[in-house]
Amino acid sequence: MKRLLKFIKIKYIVIAIIIFVIFFIAKLIIFPTETTVNYITSPVTKGNIEKSVLADGTISAFKQVSVGAQVSGQIKKLYVELGDEVKQGDMIAEIDDLKQNNDLKQSEASLNSFEAQRKSKKAKLVNYQLTYERQLKLVNKGVGIQSDLDAAKADLDAIKADIAALDADIVNAQVAVDTAKVNLGYTKIRSPIDGVIVAIPVDQGQTVNSVQSAPTIVKVAQLDKMTIEAQISEADVINVKKGMPVYFTILGLPNKRFDGLTLRAIEPAPDSINTETTTSSSSSTTKSAIYYNGLFDVDNPDRILRISMTAQVYIVLSSAKDVLTIPSQALQKNLGDNKAIVYLLNKSNEIEEREVTVGINNNINVEIKSGIKEGDTVIVSSTNGASLSSNAKGPRMRF
Repeated sequence: MKRLLKFIKIKYIVIAIIIFVIFFIAKLIIFPTETTVNYITSPVTKGNIEKSVLADGTISAFKQVSVGAQVSGQIKKLYVELGDEVKQGDMIAEIDDLKQNNDLKQSEASLNSFEAQRKSKKAKLVNYQLTYERQLKLVNKGVGIQSDLDAAKADLDAIKADIAALDADIVNAQVAVDTAKVNLGYTKIRSPIDGVIVAIPVDQGQTVNSVQSAPTIVKVAQLDKMTIEAQISEADVINVKKGMPVYFTILGLPNKRFDGLTLRAIEPAPDSINTETTTSSSSSTTKSAIYYNGLFDVDNPDRILRISMTAQVYIVLSSAKDVLTIPSQALQKNLGDNKAIVYLLNKSNEIEEREVTVGINNNINVEIKSGIKEGDTVIVSSTNGASLSSNAKGPRMRF
């Protein structure tokens, strides 16, 4: 009897479960649950927009000269220190000139010797010329001896040849004197430009050798104007043109924008061309990125900018002011010919599809030239990935 009661109890429980499941499925079919869709939206606003190329830049002096030694010797005196202002022609350093002075004296002595020899030969030339003319007259009168005339002629030609050789020696000696004077002048090293001493790689008393290399004594730079070299990637350089607007910031003053500048030039080849070897590039397992230097200049009256500083450079490809803008992600479909589809969320929370004409697009915001107005609300995306086109109401606008 107990088994029968237990069986009946289980039977009713199973029937109850089946009825509940059928009822639940029927409810879902007859009264489906509505899914709430949330949208990320953005208002259509007026503002400024620009599309620019971002590049890392290095600041250098507008003009920098490495002042070297053209003669060998010991640096006897350094007249400048780091940071000193110099004018063109100011004395920078002096190299011991003992050797150069001796070379000059020796060259002048050789020149004087050749000139004295020429003077002596010139005096003999007069006598030889008179002797030759006298012998010639005697021979012409028939009373002279031909051999005496020939000897006089030979002596005259020889003295003329000696004088010609001495003339050449004098020219060479004069060149040696001039060279010695120049070398003596090279021991006095002067600034070739107005500027600031930015480097002194030698010490007073150090010996420099100009034969093996061209030793640098100091580096002088003009710092009132600076040049920025912006590294433009090969992907961007095709869109960059000489004369485009440029501005930049530096790490020490991130909120200060140096603007009103113009791209002066774009170097035709990357810096790597200076370090290339004859080894085929195909043999290299790795290939570094290629950058082209874009050059522009900036006034630096307060000397805020310094050599080798890093700059964040913006080269403006296009810009517009006081135009309608929306987030670039709000463009749902590209129709080509500067046309695209956007979806608006109206005051009734209904989705409207609009065709718009786009302008500048910097992949963050996009300029809208027509199709919507300021104050409209565009849908950027839905939180659950629901299709916007399937929920859109109203006709599509075609222009």
